[in-house]
Amino acid sequence: MKHGKQRMISAYVAAACVALGACGGSTKGKAKTAHDRAAALGTDAKGTGGERCDATHAGREVSEYDTTGDGRPDVRKVYMALGDGADVRLVMICRETDVNSDGKKDVIRYYDDDGRSLREEADRDLDGRMDIVKVFQDGQVVRKELDENHDGKIDTKIFMQSGKPLRAERDLAGRSKGDAWHPDRWEYYEEDRIVRMGTDLDGDARVDRWDRDLEWKSEAEQQSAALEPPAEGEAEAPAPAK
Repeated sequence: MKHGKQRMISAYVAAACVALGACGGSTKGKAKTAHDRAAALGTDAKGTGGERCDATHAGREVSEYDTTGDGRPDVRKVYMALGDGADVRLVMICRETDVNSDGKKDVIRYYDDDGRSLREEADRDLDGRMDIVKVFQDGQVVRKELDENHDGKIDTKIFMQSGKPLRAERDLAGRSKGDAWHPDRWEYYEEDRIVRMGTDLDGDARVDRWDRDLEWKSEAEQQSAALEPPAEGEAEAPAPAK
């Protein structure tokens, strides 16, 4: 193939694999889990993906592509066969991409059994460790989890709505451990702008100080007042004479 190597098994063979439970996609084997930043972000070591990227399971197959022409695959896709007989279909459940051709995957996206995005993990600065997770729902990103200070742990969670940040939680003091999330700053957004921020100064999980965008608040109050109808009995301003 001109733009890369592709190893695919036909849907017929995939169906047979499901029935016999004896086939798996081509792979180099599942890599060991490493206790590095990627593990702290809730996945395996960079480049290994999670369970849905393991093509050794029965009924799964893998395809690899060389999109850069350097002779090494940089995109890997894992498919799962669903259905029986003539109704069998292949659904992509994992896609891994090596952005900088270092032999390790920099972006890993997981899909559900209907082919919809579930989760994406990425190494934004290409330092060899995953530092951002995107969680999807109904095709849209509903949450981002980031390692902003590069210490190997999630320290920021941004909750999204219709593609825009709705609120954010940050662990500035680094008190979170494992699955125990302990933010000490809460931010609230309006049109991509932080309008209110609460900070926990003593670590008791309660806001000790609130900071507000007074300029935004003033503008919002003026707009609200302009839209309110005149009070009962209050005459509207006369139209200017022509």
